[in-house]
Amino acid sequence: MEDGRLLLGATPLGQPGDASARLVEALTSADVIAAEDTRRARTLAAALGVTPAGRIVSLFDQNEATRVPMLLAEITAGATVLLISDAGMPLINDPGYRLVTACVAAGLTVSCLPGPSAVTTALAVSGLAADRFCFEGFAPRKQVARRSWLGELAGERRTCVFFESPRRLADTLRDAVDTLGPDRRAVVCRELTKTHEEVKRGTLGELADWAANGVLGEITVVLAGAVPQTDLQTLVGEVTELLADGMRVKDACAQVIAANPGAPSRRDLYDAVLRSRE
Repeated sequence: MEDGRLLLGATPLGQPGDASARLVEALTSADVIAAEDTRRARTLAAALGVTPAGRIVSLFDQNEATRVPMLLAEITAGATVLLISDAGMPLINDPGYRLVTACVAAGLTVSCLPGPSAVTTALAVSGLAADRFCFEGFAPRKQVARRSWLGELAGERRTCVFFESPRRLADTLRDAVDTLGPDRRAVVCRELTKTHEEVKRGTLGELADWAANGVLGEITVVLAGAVPQTDLQTLVGEVTELLADGMRVKDACAQVIAANPGAPSRRDLYDAVLRSRE
């Protein structure tokens, strides 16, 4: 008996031609295809001109926990299970985490068929720094939670990528203006790789005005990282004052960094303080 395995297959964001040759082969040969939406899976297969040999079962957020034992048993028995989401890479804000962790815990093989991802696609076309970035999933739905979340990003120096519903985009951008300021740069990517793809670049203020009349389609937002607003030497001076009051260097650095969004890292400040005392 051949060893079973779980294959994670990245599917096109919009254009079927973006499917990899390995994904096409897996669609025709997998014993089971676990799809976020079985109808979309069949539509994709038809667009690629292939006929799945195995059965197609659903696996989405609400049924993943109950599906895992069955799929785990299939893989243990030697089956190849292909996991696909509606678009892009499985698990990236899509179902699959429970199944992957269960396979890992059971010592089963988990492999990936790499390909499209809205996160890296948006980052690449944004024109913003891509050497360091973070992914935040979907922005919180409720305004209080959303503003708190945006506040946490005020000092984040990495480029941030997140998803948003077109229905809430205008509100989120307006909250971002109020929380982060109108001049922070961002990019809104709409319908990536599809016929009506649009990449809108500008400041948060400009983008909030643009989105005010409504936006349609799948949305990915790329937010520029914070730019340090206070020079390192000034921060060293603030730490020195706290040290004079008896505070430890580590604690003083933490307090000063927390009070200065966009400041250098705590490690940079700590090292600068130690140098200043030599």
